[in-house]
Amino acid sequence: MKRKKPMNRQRSRQPPPPSFNPSRALGRDIQAQIGDQLRALHDDIVRQGVPERFVDLLARLDKPDDKQGE
Repeated sequence: MKRKKPMNRQRSRQPPPPSFNPSRALGRDIQAQIGDQLRALHDDIVRQGVPERFVDLLARLDKPDDKQGE
């Protein structure tokens, strides 16, 4: 029985990623709208502050551990 030669399988090469194309970039007006929305979202999150349970947890973590010296 004849053995078949293994096929040389070349790795499929993916084309390089497309380079930056200024004609497909977002316009300044769209960038400004996205920036405004991101700022509004960030400001809303900052206004909410840190939940009290996180403040308590951080305070407990900052305390020295009494059992650490044993």
